[in-house]
Amino acid sequence: MKYLELTVGAVLVYNFVLSRFLGICPFLGVSKRVSTAMGMSGAVVFVMTLASAITAAIYRYLLHFTLGGVTYDLGFLQVLLFILVIAALVQIIEIVLQKLSPALYQALGIYLPLITTNCAVLGVATLNAKANYSVLDATIFGCFSGVGFALAILLFSSLREKLELATPPKAFEGTPIALVTAGILAMAFCGFAGLC
Repeated sequence: MKYLELTVGAVLVYNFVLSRFLGICPFLGVSKRVSTAMGMSGAVVFVMTLASAITAAIYRYLLHFTLGGVTYDLGFLQVLLFILVIAALVQIIEIVLQKLSPALYQALGIYLPLITTNCAVLGVATLNAKANYSVLDATIFGCFSGVGFALAILLFSSLREKLELATPPKAFEGTPIALVTAGILAMAFCGFAGLC
């Protein structure tokens, strides 16, 4: 039951983009095409899952430990270490995408290295530490938070592709209609609030 609550909560109820409003930059920047949104989704799920596992282990075993009966708390290093882990994972993804899929690498552009500073990725690592999740719980929460990010960006990108065929009023063309659509999508996700 605990894992069901973690997964459903991460994907629908506490969706990082549509409920917590974290990670908005890549959400808006990479969501013009479903194909680039899928690439970004895969990268974010990968980074969130591995970052959650690694940062949870760092938090539990390196930042808070007991040695010789004395408890040490190095929690002040948490954000610094978490960002280093996230940056290393993003570098790995960049190298792999550059070699395996140059077209996707070009399409993601500046948004790929921006995963390092994506507050959703850092947010999931920080929330895992705050909740004092085990490494397994943190990994599950991180993975499904990434899935929630992917769900949000894929829904939004498919809606934006449909909106390109529409003829909204002149004042709503381009970014304004995208922001209104994102707001309506966020309100729709508020309906999941009672699930957990």
